[in-house]
Amino acid sequence: MTQKVLIVDDEPNIVILMEQALEALEDEGVELLTARNGEEALEIIKTEKPNLVFLDVMMPKMNGLKVCHIVKHELQMIDIYIVILTAKGQEFDKQKGMEVGADLYLTKPFRPKEVLEKSMQVLGL
Repeated sequence: MTQKVLIVDDEPNIVILMEQALEALEDEGVELLTARNGEEALEIIKTEKPNLVFLDVMMPKMNGLKVCHIVKHELQMIDIYIVILTAKGQEFDKQKGMEVGADLYLTKPFRPKEVLEKSMQVLGL
């Protein structure tokens, strides 16, 4: 079964940077998916069931914290590993991210190598 990683961000440059950071995963047979807002992300999560989701917080239509809460608490998809990836780096923000069910909270700017290493660890590659 193909492993999938979903990148959710409304900033096209961040999506491109993430795709470049994670392109080595494609060599391992991992499929990279993208979404530009929270509603789109939720639909993809429901249909594709990605193994790993990188989720921005501040997005149109539905913010990342709400998406994370719905996935983890309402849909009970606790096996999906969710990384909140945001510019909001205050301790309060991190606490909020963990409260809604995020598995990891990373702040922008991020190190592409760190993102790739964490992805490989989560996917068991």
